[in-house]
Amino acid sequence: MVMHIPRSPQFANNSERDVWERLNRQLGPRDVLIANQHLTADRRDHELDLVVAFDGLGIVVVEVKGGGWTFRDGTWRPPQGMPRKDPVEQAEKGKIALRDWVQKYTDFGHIACWLHAVVVPYTKINDADVPCNAQRWQIASIDEMPDLAGFLRAAITRRTDETGERLTRVALGELVKGLRRPPLPAPNRAEASAERAAEVERLTESQALILDAARALSRVHVRGGAGSGKTWLAMEQARRLTREGQRVALMCYSHGLASWMRRHTGTFDADERPEYVGTFLGLGARWGAAVRHDGDSDYWERELPEHMFDLAAGLEADNRFDAIVIDEGQDFAPSWWSVVHAALRDEISGGLYVFTDEGQQVFPRFEEIPSGLTPLVLERNLRNTRNIAAAFNSLAPIQMRLGDLEGPDVQLIDSGPESVLADADAAVLELLARGYNPADIALLTVGTRHPEQKRRQASGTEKYWDSFWDSDEVFYGHVLGFKGLERSAVVLAANFNPNDDRQKEKLYVGLSRARDELIVCGNRKQIRTIAGTAVLEKMRNLKLEAQPAQA
Repeated sequence: MVMHIPRSPQFANNSERDVWERLNRQLGPRDVLIANQHLTADRRDHELDLVVAFDGLGIVVVEVKGGGWTFRDGTWRPPQGMPRKDPVEQAEKGKIALRDWVQKYTDFGHIACWLHAVVVPYTKINDADVPCNAQRWQIASIDEMPDLAGFLRAAITRRTDETGERLTRVALGELVKGLRRPPLPAPNRAEASAERAAEVERLTESQALILDAARALSRVHVRGGAGSGKTWLAMEQARRLTREGQRVALMCYSHGLASWMRRHTGTFDADERPEYVGTFLGLGARWGAAVRHDGDSDYWERELPEHMFDLAAGLEADNRFDAIVIDEGQDFAPSWWSVVHAALRDEISGGLYVFTDEGQQVFPRFEEIPSGLTPLVLERNLRNTRNIAAAFNSLAPIQMRLGDLEGPDVQLIDSGPESVLADADAAVLELLARGYNPADIALLTVGTRHPEQKRRQASGTEKYWDSFWDSDEVFYGHVLGFKGLERSAVVLAANFNPNDDRQKEKLYVGLSRARDELIVCGNRKQIRTIAGTAVLEKMRNLKLEAQPAQA
């Protein structure tokens, strides 16, 4: 059977599908059929309708034009209302772009025969009336459709006989490897980002099976590495319990994740929205505690929890919860758990569902979750591309099975301590130039906050987190506040504080926040010291062009 890239292609129109299906039936078992290949070469985006690699012969790049296209009096004429483009020229430019990309970015390294061709499956072409920039044997019309593969095979054989160049099995294998991993950059980053977000949502929903399996359990501890879908599962569990008529609290540690969860649970049906969605400290404020916002650890770990416990003890049964769901539970202080239990209507058998990733335990004062919870483990990464997940997998306490989606390599800008933020700013400009929308990008720091984050936070916590949803702005944050959140593209400024004893955990969090593309700005030697060579080996050096000075 012919090899397909991708395995289950999607088509823009029926003519491309028809041609693909014909070739799929007609090609040989060692040939390769490639559909809708996107790539960027020489700063231009290209989309190749079809590419056929004939084993032992060569590679044909095919431009497909459907019904309504004609060639008359030396001119290609499109259907009414469509732009006039020369399909031969399109095929030739696609051939050159693919040939150059393969030579530059893969281990192809072989001489092979290349050819471009046009297929007009519903149009008749007179042998005497062909374009001046192509031969008749490069244009397949309706007459050639019964044996289209044979027509293209004859064309590449003719070119192979002329040049003496042939596609070897080794070269064909390198071509397949190169096109499958990593994939070529998509021409529309914004659309690709939205499509990936929808795919991640679909994959994450499949994790709901674990909730089905645990339906009879009221005390559960779900462990999973970064990207395993814990936050989605926590929200889904809260939704299910609420729909059953229970009074539910959905809690986490950070303001950012709480803001994100409130937005998403707000889209649930009215009878599915939890009674409370927010931070643990926000629950105290709801009960009447005067929550301070300072760095006094004794207040957060002793004074406030004791006050909240007293407030919880005085709650009427109607104001307590049947079940509490906690995401990022590894960030809860030991003294907080007594408050959690006191907030339940039934402290012994009330529902408690805790989702954790101990690899993201960035607060050294925090220890273990309560005992007596049934453990469940998520073992598959659903959020990140294989390239990104492979970069941080060695840092995770649970070794995750990587997903199927390939992506760009993680890129490293070797930055000194004085230049790391400036390099991160330049990387953001690079991503914007590639076509990402601002809202698809986050710049995260591991040490000192970015000046733009400080500026936004000066307006208050609520307004700062509102900027996370701003479609016209890149988000600026710190890894501690971004746990549980994600962006399509992340620039990680590895500006470590040398006295920080949680550098490894912060790096793990930062590396795992990007779905599709990750650029790290930091010192190579320092990253190797913190994370080991296994992480550094998954990064490719990136040198950005000098950016113009800002006026």
